Amino acid sequence: MNKLDFIGNTRVIEQLGCLIDSKRFPHALIIEGEHGLGKKTLARKLAGALVCRGDNKPCGECRQCRKAQQGIHPDIIEHIAEGGSNSFHVDVIRSIVNDAFMSPNEADYKIYILGNAECMNVSAQNALLKILEEPPEYVIFILTVSSKSMLLETVLSRSVVVSLEGVDIKEGSQYIAAHSDNADIASAARQLETFNGNIGKALGSLQNGKVSEITDVCLNVCSALVSDSEYSLLTACSSFQNDRQSIILAMDFLKNIFRDALVYKPSADLISGQTETVTMLKNKITRQKLIDLIAICDKLKEMALKNSNNSLLITKICYSLRQAIGR
Repeated sequence: MNKLDFIGNTRVIEQLGCLIDSKRFPHALIIEGEHGLGKKTLARKLAGALVCRGDNKPCGECRQCRKAQQGIHPDIIEHIAEGGSNSFHVDVIRSIVNDAFMSPNEADYKIYILGNAECMNVSAQNALLKILEEPPEYVIFILTVSSKSMLLETVLSRSVVVSLEGVDIKEGSQYIAAHSDNADIASAARQLETFNGNIGKALGSLQNGKVSEITDVCLNVCSALVSDSEYSLLTACSSFQNDRQSIILAMDFLKNIFRDALVYKPSADLISGQTETVTMLKNKITRQKLIDLIAICDKLKEMALKNSNNSLLITKICYSLRQAIGR
């Protein structure tokens, strides 16, 4: 099987390729990972390889491949939930189940891509389970989810689950620089570090400038911690008032800055790329306090993922950071 032209996650791609080549691809595959890691992109590439008529799949040249690439293959059916709890309705699943018992039009397989499958409620998942228990030989389901924990155990037990992770920074930055007019390798690498190797989020940030804003806020937070200015810290954090996602990203970036300061040496490469701020923290904050700040960032990120009240969350961020630094 040819490389699927999918960046990163080499081991997962090789395993899936072997399953396609050996004609042992599972009837139900679940691809899990956070938004931006390419779950739906991978699902579409796998579907294209499965319908390919060439010897080395995907050949990219046969009629089946061309139709898959154009998104018009009659045996590749996509249903992508709009997002939000219960937005993947049981009626859609029932319609899919009925259609699945009709033979493929052209290919050896009939492939259903169910995007954002975590949006299925229990009724929808149970309706899907009926066909997963005894699927027609030619039917393949590829589900994408942010976390497999959001699916019923009975669905998981009848599926193969693969997890996508962030890409290698060097490999990912080269890819971004080649596919974006807004970044060179160095800036792409900095953004990938901020987003933990998530290419989708890094590319998105290049278009809206969010990373630059978050970087500025984080540097202001570090300066406020060192200067013991409660007002400056609150002012910096107030930038997050209407954007909880930025809080999550900022906690990751602050963690990288504190980690750099903890292990800083003049010859060392910095994950954050913020030499001046890292040096300042290294000289003015003790090792133990840096360790405490790193732990606090993890806790605050977890709170941000769960807490919808930004005002209370910002107050908690200011209090927790000052407490960690002993102020």
